Amino acid sequence: MEKMFNIPSKIENLRIVEKAVDELSSEYNLSSELYGNILIATIEAANNAILHGNKLDENKNVHIKFKIEEKFLSIVVKDQGNGFDYSHIPDPTAPENLEKINGRGVFLMERLSDKILFSDNGSKVELLFNI
Repeated sequence: MEKMFNIPSKIENLRIVEKAVDELSSEYNLSSELYGNILIATIEAANNAILHGNKLDENKNVHIKFKIEEKFLSIVVKDQGNGFDYSHIPDPTAPENLEKINGRGVFLMERLSDKILFSDNGSKVELLFNI
């Protein structure tokens, strides 16, 4: 199974991403825990792409691909921005970062997925889940 779609960089389009995860969960009868992990990680990835990658430019799209092969779900989220240095993300659990309201998205994606891969200079993230 493979499903691809594009969304313009508007925060309200996160509903489209949520609906796609809901449909995937129903179709593959995912556990509620796995569904929650996939939903939060995917929403975080799409939100980061909209806000940070495409900087809310509605003329830029976020490309999303869901792919299931054997026992794995791959979710790829790609923005049209310049990327970022994903090797130097501050630890949101460090005492100096606990009060900051931003900076937890990648941390959540790392904890909720079974594997996370960045490419294209950080403008593309792949979340892998064992299903």
